[in-house]
Amino acid sequence: MTTETKPPTAAAYRNLVTATIGFTLTFWAWDLIAPIASWYGDRLDLSSFQQSLLVAVPVLVGSVGRIPAGALTDKYGAKLMFPLVSALTIVPVLLLVVVKDSYGLLLVVGFLLGLGGTTFAIGIPLVNSWFPPAKRGLALGVFGMGMGGVALSGYFTPRIAEHGENLPFLVVAIALAVYAVLAAFLITDRPGRPVPTASLAARLGSAARLRVTWELSALYAIGFGGIVAFGVYLPTYLKTWYELDPTDAGTKAAGFALVTVVFRPIGGWLSDRVHPALVTAVALGVVALLAIVQAFDPPLNPGGTTALLLMAAGLGTASGSVFALVSQVTPQAEVGSVTGIVGATGGLGGFLPPLVMGAIYSAKGSYSIGFMLLSDLALAGCVYAYGRMRGIEPDDGTPSLRPAKLTTTSP
Repeated sequence: MTTETKPPTAAAYRNLVTATIGFTLTFWAWDLIAPIASWYGDRLDLSSFQQSLLVAVPVLVGSVGRIPAGALTDKYGAKLMFPLVSALTIVPVLLLVVVKDSYGLLLVVGFLLGLGGTTFAIGIPLVNSWFPPAKRGLALGVFGMGMGGVALSGYFTPRIAEHGENLPFLVVAIALAVYAVLAAFLITDRPGRPVPTASLAARLGSAARLRVTWELSALYAIGFGGIVAFGVYLPTYLKTWYELDPTDAGTKAAGFALVTVVFRPIGGWLSDRVHPALVTAVALGVVALLAIVQAFDPPLNPGGTTALLLMAAGLGTASGSVFALVSQVTPQAEVGSVTGIVGATGGLGGFLPPLVMGAIYSAKGSYSIGFMLLSDLALAGCVYAYGRMRGIEPDDGTPSLRPAKLTTTSP
């Protein structure tokens, strides 16, 4: 039995659980501003666009930062990168306590807070290396459940803040510190993993020249970008349009995020059984249909709630299936580099929609145009996934991407 067909080891599951917990905590940190953005808006008298920019800046930086984070993980391993990034994220979390009365400084700290969003590109190559191809879809989907940190943030951050405006930042900082110490002992890179010796620029350039990298990036920008966009802007949308109080809006946004978390491993599990491009096409088709429904501003109960939750299911499924496809067509040594680019594009897909939604509402007093744009993008992704991406077959051992020059670590 080869290493590609052996069942996952106990070490594989230990790394999966540890990485998923870390991803969850850093995602909570990454999303700390969004659930209380309306509080900053009232405190600093911010416009809708200014508030949107405040919640979007960490998304932008966390997305772009995945590109070097993924490539550095290929080179130095997740054992170093995961504890290091988790520890560094503590700094901007604590700085939020200091800068709460200055919009300009909040934007600067939000920029630094984006560091928490880069752990996605660290965990994907780690999990991918420990699990055989037949199990990777589900394993990557389980790791992707760490985006539930957005749900935790949406639910707990405003509630903790009721007991002290600085308390959420202190709680998250302590949790990150404890995790960084534990991760240094519990995370291990797979023995014998291929380590690239080419430069960072050369590896990123090689991955960027591949057509499939940008095809996957476009699909992930719709799926995961939609999740991020809803995660950071849904509380504002619910408060503004449906006139919910911040705590209730945060709770409902957390429910949306929870559905995406549950359906991400389902997308990966389905992709282990049928072609992930087909799973992606169906999921995005559902999103396109329900975005049209929401564009007509149905009452929150039950129409709006149903439409939003079904969109969450579709976006979560698509996010899981796209990365199942990444794992099939990417050589092990380049997973981090390709993941960094795809993950960055996905995160950037979540950067623009909050700005667009805020600008449209400021100009037109309605969110309908924004939801129709989401429907158009999801439909385009559905058609492309079905028409083009089904032609990409699972990798049978002959990588479809040209690997970089490699060395091998000793077992």
